Amino acid sequence: MATIPDRSEGIASDVGHTTAYEGDKKDGYGHSASISKDSSGSESPKATNEKADYGMAAPAYDEEEAGHTGKLRVENAEQLVTSVLSVDDDPTLNAWTFRMWFLGLGLSLFGSVLSTIYYFKPQTVFVSVIFLTIWSYILGEIMAKIIPKRGFIGRWFNPHKFNHKEHAAIVIMSSAAATCALGTEVLAVQRLYYSASPNAGASIFLLFSSQCLGYGIAGLMRKTLVYPTKMLYPINLPLNTLLETLHRDKSETARRLKLFYIMFCVLFVWEAFPEYIMPLMTGVSIFCLAKRDSLVFTNLFGGTNGNEGLGLLSWCMDWQYIAGTQSPLWFPLQTLVNNLVGYLLCICVFMGVYYMNIWNAQDFPFLSQLLFSNTSNSTVYQEYNQTALLDSNNVLDPAMLDVLGIPYFASTYATYILSTNLAITATFTHMFLWNYKDISTAWAFASWTNIKKIMNVENWKFWQGGRQPLSAEDEAALDPHYRLMLAYKDAPNWWYGAVLIFSIIVGLVCLYEVDSTLPWWAFFVACGLAVICILFFGAQYAITGFQFIIQPIIQMIGGYLHPGYPVANMYFTLFGYNAVVQGQLLLKDLKIAQYAKLPPRVTFTAQLVGTLVGAIFNYVMMISIVDNQREILLSIEGTNIWSGQNVQQYNSQAIAWGGLAKYMFSVGGRYEWVTLAFLVGFAIPLPFYFLHRLFPRAGFWYWNTAIITYYIGWLCVGINSSIMTYFAVGFASQWFMRKYHPEWFVKYNYILSAAMDGGTQVLVFIFTFAVDGGSGAAVAFPTYWGNNGGTGDGMNYDYCMFNPANG
Repeated sequence: MATIPDRSEGIASDVGHTTAYEGDKKDGYGHSASISKDSSGSESPKATNEKADYGMAAPAYDEEEAGHTGKLRVENAEQLVTSVLSVDDDPTLNAWTFRMWFLGLGLSLFGSVLSTIYYFKPQTVFVSVIFLTIWSYILGEIMAKIIPKRGFIGRWFNPHKFNHKEHAAIVIMSSAAATCALGTEVLAVQRLYYSASPNAGASIFLLFSSQCLGYGIAGLMRKTLVYPTKMLYPINLPLNTLLETLHRDKSETARRLKLFYIMFCVLFVWEAFPEYIMPLMTGVSIFCLAKRDSLVFTNLFGGTNGNEGLGLLSWCMDWQYIAGTQSPLWFPLQTLVNNLVGYLLCICVFMGVYYMNIWNAQDFPFLSQLLFSNTSNSTVYQEYNQTALLDSNNVLDPAMLDVLGIPYFASTYATYILSTNLAITATFTHMFLWNYKDISTAWAFASWTNIKKIMNVENWKFWQGGRQPLSAEDEAALDPHYRLMLAYKDAPNWWYGAVLIFSIIVGLVCLYEVDSTLPWWAFFVACGLAVICILFFGAQYAITGFQFIIQPIIQMIGGYLHPGYPVANMYFTLFGYNAVVQGQLLLKDLKIAQYAKLPPRVTFTAQLVGTLVGAIFNYVMMISIVDNQREILLSIEGTNIWSGQNVQQYNSQAIAWGGLAKYMFSVGGRYEWVTLAFLVGFAIPLPFYFLHRLFPRAGFWYWNTAIITYYIGWLCVGINSSIMTYFAVGFASQWFMRKYHPEWFVKYNYILSAAMDGGTQVLVFIFTFAVDGGSGAAVAFPTYWGNNGGTGDGMNYDYCMFNPANG
C-alpha cells in the first residue's frame, strides 16, 4: 500500500497515512468513510483517510437538499476527483514491459491512421482515447495469458500480470499519436491546391518538430497547468474511471464492467445503421420531411450532410457526431449551459446575417469554408481562382488581384471568424479577472528571488535534475493525486527544454527545405505566440473542458507580419497554433498520468515515441486519402463520409490572411470588424465581472463570456443535426443524474461514456476501410427511404431541399 509523501521532506515517508480504512464503511465506489454525528444528530460520512491531511473536502452530503439521509453531493473539482477516482497507489507496479512497448507502438500506428481518416470527415471527430484504452486492455490481457510465464521468456516478456501502469503508458503513447498533426493539413493543402509535394523525409520531420514544439513549451508549465486540483481536465475522468474499473478488485467493479461490456456491444451494433445502413438516423427532422421544397427550411432545420444547415430541432441517433468533439456525458454543466446560450445566439445571428444579405450573403452558400468570386450568385456559386492570384513562387500578384477582385467568404464563415476573434481576446480578460492566481505561477520565474537563484552558478547543473520546491500556497493547492506522485523521480525541466530546442532547430531546417517562404524571424514570433497561448488557453481547457480554436488570431498576426505570402502564413500558423494544440494534449496526458500514478519519466518517453510514430503514419495516410478522394475533398458539400472542410478552411484563411489581409481585414476593408473584434473582445467579460462585484449573489460568475461568444460561430461547418441530442444527453447526465442520482453518476456516468465512445469508434474504423473508401473505392448501400443516396444523388439524407447551386 502506498505511503503519503511527508510535506516537510518532499519524499515518501511512513507517516501512517495510508489509503486503507480501519473499521470504516465502504461507500460502494472503492472508497471508505466512517460515520459520525453532525450537529443535528443525524449520521453523515466523514473522511478518515489522507484526504483530511491534504486539506481536501470529502464528498459533501446534504440531507435537506437530497430529501433523505446520506445523499452524496458532488459539487466541485476536489469532491469530483476524490469521489470518482481512488486516491491510492502501489509504487511497486512496473510499467517498463515488453507489452507496453509492443502494444504502445502498435496502437500508435492504429491511432495515427484513424485520426487522419477523421480529419477528412464532414464533422470534426477525434479518436477517442477510450477506444484505445479498450483495445489495449483486451490485447494486454491476451498477451498476459498466452505468453509463457516462466524461464527466460517469462522473465522478459511476461514478468507479471497486466497492470494499470503499463496500461496507462500504452494509452498515453497511442494518444500522442492519435491526434492528427496540423502539419498534415498544410501538406494536404499544398498537394490539393498548389500541386506541390515536399519530399517524405522533410515532411515527416516537419510534422515531428511542429508537434514537439508544443510539448517542450507546455512541459515547462506543468507546475501551473497540471499539478493543482483546479486544473481538472474533465475529459480525462471517463478514461481514468475506466482504467480503475478494469484493474481494481473485480468484486468492487463487476457491475461497472458489466455495464461497460453491454453498452460497448450495443453501440457497436447500433452505429452500423446511421453510419451505413440508414443515414437518415444521422438527423430526423419533422420540418424537413414536411416541407421539402424550401431552402429556408434547409438552412434552418437541415443538418445531416456536411454544410447543409443549422439542424435546429433535428434528432440525431449517431453517437459518432453527438460526441464527436466532446462527449456530453463528461462536459461540465457550467460549460454546457454557456455552450447552449452561444448556440441559440448562433442560430439567430447566422439566419440574420444571411437573410439580411450582409456581405452579399445570398450570393454564396449558406455554409461553406471556400473563397468565392464576386461573379458568384444565388443560382451558380463561383469559387475564387486562387491559383491565378499567385505567381510561380506562391506570392501574391497585385496585377492579377486587380483582374480577379477581392474574394468573399460565405457570410456565416466570416461570422465564425469574427466570433472566434472576440472569444480569443475575451479569454485573456476572463482568465485575468477570474483565475489570476491560478495562472500567475507561470511567470513566477521572472521574480527577483528566482532571478537570483538563476545567477547562482550552483543552479546551472541542469543534468542533476530534481524536483522544484513548492511554496506553501502551491502546496495547499496540489491535487491529492499528485502528492502520491512525489514518490517518483520527476522528468526534469531540462528534458523538456531539450525537446524545445531540438524542435526549434529541426523546424527551422525544414522550413527552408520545403520552400515555405517563411523567414526565420517570423518563425520565432510564432513560437513566442505559442508560449502565451498555451498558458491562457491551456488553463481555460483544464478548468472548463473547453478547447478554443485560436487559429484565426495566429493567421491574422502572420498575415500582417509577412503580407502577400499565403504559403508562409500556413507555416506560421503551423508553429504558432499547432504548438498550442499539442501543448494542451501533453498537459491533458500528464494529468492522465497523475490520476493513474504513472511515473513521470515513463510518461515523457511514451509521449515522445507516440508523437514520432504519429508523424510518420499521419503523412502516409494523408497521401492515400488525398489521392483517392481528391474530387470530393475539393467540392463544396462533400458527402456524409468524406469532406475537405478542414483543408478548405485552412487554405481559404491562408489566402485571405496571408495574401490579402490588408485588402480584406484592415479598417475600411470589407471584413474590418473581423479584425476589430480582437479589440472588442477584451471588453466583453468586464460587465459581468463588475456586476458580480456589485451583486455577488446574483450568479454573474456563472457566465463565461469567452465561451458564449465562441459558440456564436459554432455551426459554421459540418453535420449539425446532432446538437439537440447533444444537449439533451448532457443535461440529463450533468444536471439530472448528478443532482438527483449522484451515487449512480459517480459510479456509472463516466464508464458509460467510455463504453459508448469505444463501441462507436471500433465500428467506424472497420467501416472506413470496408465500405467507406478509406483506401479505395467506396461500396454504397442500396438506396431506399432510409438511405436516399445523399449528395451523390443530389439529395440530403434528411429530405430537406438540396441546393442546386452547390452542383
